[in-house]
Formats: sequence, C-alpha cells, structure tokens
Amino acid sequence: MYCTNCGNELHEQAVVCPYCGVPTSNYQATVKSKNNGLKIAIKVFFIIACICSIYSFFIPLAWCLPMTISYWKKVERGESISTSFKVCSLLFVSLIAGILMFCDE
Repeated sequence: MYCTNCGNELHEQAVVCPYCGVPTSNYQATVKSKNNGLKIAIKVFFIIACICSIYSFFIPLAWCLPMTISYWKKVERGESISTSFKVCSLLFVSLIAGILMFCDE
C-alpha cells in the first residue's frame, strides 16, 4: 500500500501516513465503522422514546415521530445534523439519543 499524497510505502494497517500525515483509506473505514454503531444506538433510543410517548400522551408522540423520521432520513442521505436539532432531540425526545448525537461527528 502506498500513500496517495507522498507516494511512500505504508504498512497495511496504517491509518495515517508516517511521512506526510495524510489519512489513508483505512482511516475512513475506521471512522465509518465507529459512527455506524453510534447511529444505530441513536435510532434505537429514538424508537424507545416514541414507544414511551404513546403511553404517556399523544402530544409528545406528535413531536417524537417527526424528529425520529427526520433523523433517519438525514443519516441515510449523509447530511450533517444541526446543533439545534441535537438540542431539541436532547430536550424533547430522548436525553440519551441527544447526548449520543453530540458525541457523533
């Protein structure tokens, strides 16, 4: 494996080129695999929040469902999640999902 920036030979598991510091393709794969687990956890906590809001009142459900659907669509499209969306999710939908969104890139 060779660096795409400087052309030096790299170790097979190299995440960053030791000569020029440019991230390798292994770096991208590592970041994506870590983020996928976090995104799945966020989706699970959104679903739990929707289920819990059914039993309390229907008004919170009217807030939880659109937020959950919007998050899923943004993740599928690869769009970034705004800070305001993260704060609203944290306060009104699921505390844990909101915190996990702030931990996600």
